Amino acid sequence: MRISPRPLMATPTAAGSTRGFKPAPMALLPPIPLYRRILRSHRHKLPNEMRVIGDQYVRSEFRAHRDVENPVHIIGFLTEWQLYAQKLEGDSWLEEKLDTGKIDKMSDQQLGQLYELMQAIQKRARDDDERDQQ
Repeated sequence: MRISPRPLMATPTAAGSTRGFKPAPMALLPPIPLYRRILRSHRHKLPNEMRVIGDQYVRSEFRAHRDVENPVHIIGFLTEWQLYAQKLEGDSWLEEKLDTGKIDKMSDQQLGQLYELMQAIQKRARDDDERDQQ
């Protein structure tokens, strides 16, 4: 067997690059296992009231995207939900702020939904404070 020196030599992109190596892309879960994983995470990690809201939102989003055929849109959708599931399982979502890059990419409808969610959370916090004071 003849040994080739080629595998032993470092390539300029691998060794001398200032960018470093890119992390390996994560494998995307198929939609149904991902959906189940998210609902399971909600069941184990969220309080009951948040779980109900989260489950309804996940169900409506997965139903709304059931018939999407654009592969780029599907990959983006599954990637974001998988990142959400990983954060939820690891408790790194607590006290986390939204990435401004993601906010900039949101449509007007998405920003409106986000604003409504913020108002609902603030109202609930006020109601909880009033109950605690009584």
